[in-house]
Amino acid sequence: MQPWDLSAQLDEIKQQQLYRSRQVIEGPQGARVQIAGQSYDNFSSNDYLGLANHPKIVAAFKAAADDYGVGSGSAHLICGHSHQHHALEEELAEFTGRERALVFSTGYMANLGVISALVTKGDEVLQDKLNHASLIDGGLISGAKFRRYPHANLARLEQLLQQSSAAKKLIVSDGVFSMDGDQADIKTLAALAEKSGSMLMIDDAHGVGVLGKTGAGIVQQQGLSQQQVPILMATLGKSLGTAGAFIAGSNELIEILIQRARSYIYSTAMPAALMAATRVSLQLCQQETWRREKLVTLIAQFRRGAEQLGLNLMPSDTPIQPVILGSNQAVMLASERLRKNNILVGAIRHPTVPKNTERLRITLSASHTEKQVEHLLLALEDCRVD
Repeated sequence: MQPWDLSAQLDEIKQQQLYRSRQVIEGPQGARVQIAGQSYDNFSSNDYLGLANHPKIVAAFKAAADDYGVGSGSAHLICGHSHQHHALEEELAEFTGRERALVFSTGYMANLGVISALVTKGDEVLQDKLNHASLIDGGLISGAKFRRYPHANLARLEQLLQQSSAAKKLIVSDGVFSMDGDQADIKTLAALAEKSGSMLMIDDAHGVGVLGKTGAGIVQQQGLSQQQVPILMATLGKSLGTAGAFIAGSNELIEILIQRARSYIYSTAMPAALMAATRVSLQLCQQETWRREKLVTLIAQFRRGAEQLGLNLMPSDTPIQPVILGSNQAVMLASERLRKNNILVGAIRHPTVPKNTERLRITLSASHTEKQVEHLLLALEDCRVD
């Protein structure tokens, strides 16, 4: 194969059953979506609280677009930082119990920005092997020495910390792991960070909104302070139903990011209308506790049914419920069979997940009904994915 033979490269991707295709959604996100005129039960979205098409959030977006227009016009540090951006950051800080927060355009940009702003050559970054790709890439581009420990193996992390001679060490972990749905032991991570003089960063993209009394995430659920978890990252495009991300922490952390995080400094700010919509979704997240309560009920219903079917579930009590099938071919076949039953489920293949752990990534939302979950279980049984 010639180095620039793109057709041959695409053929190879297809032969390995790794070819990716985009779904063209017609209409809003929700528990049901439209594709090519056909309606599907949607079990592949990260809209865990069912807020992506909430009428109050849509109304806030429309009203703010009338007031602020569509585009922000510039980066935050020039003239793109509106009152809505500033107000949302203050409310996110209060929500997470931290001094300040800083809004980024995407979760990927937030993770690249914070890691590369805080560590560089001569420092060390230590990460869980199953961390999100944005965390891995942030560690790689930072220039710091990059070490990874086996998933959730904190004894190995402790060894790596003891072996390290770096003056500055940054421990980075997902709070809820996006492909497995399990939770990090952040209490032990915080203790190891304190013992070793390291800084701890938690990416709680899949925990904020879902975990904790008011939905403030895994740090709230496990009762840890800003001092114990100095860097908290989360996204706005999952449970909160809009788009973007934020870093929350001390006043000094946020000021350093404003000065040094290239992905913040050199990115156009998101539309003010989107920030106004997010302020409403943040209120709903805290006020409508029934959404988290319903999720708990649906998760229990799904797991009971899946266990009765003998499906190979992973140990997750979050809305992310992976069913392990063990090969790219098996997950693609099962996903297609589910689609014929008008059910949309993500087929997650190697190398996104380790080989032999290829899976259906089933995600639940507060907008699902018990009847939809029952329909999913019946379809899984018909598919004989076990």
